[in-house]
Amino acid sequence: MIKVEAVTILENEAQKIQKLISNQQNHLCIAQCKAFEEVVDTQMYGFSKQVEYAVRLNVLTSQEGHKMLANLEQELNKVYSDVYEKQQEEAKGK
Repeated sequence: MIKVEAVTILENEAQKIQKLISNQQNHLCIAQCKAFEEVVDTQMYGFSKQVEYAVRLNVLTSQEGHKMLANLEQELNKVYSDVYEKQQEEAKGK
């Protein structure tokens, strides 16, 4: 029961971070805005500490924790890749 609740809470936190990135409509800001990058880094750091804490409490296995972090990082990398590709397309069009 506790594990299910912990996983749900962590998944919700991961979704909040994904939403933060996905809702950023200014692609130039994602690519060049240091403040935005710092916000994302801070959110990721906080999330990693939450996962680490859940692992320490034996609510999650280390493997489950790593999987949650890897999934979130993969989603974030996809967003950044999409922004990069869009910038490249726009640069070719000029």
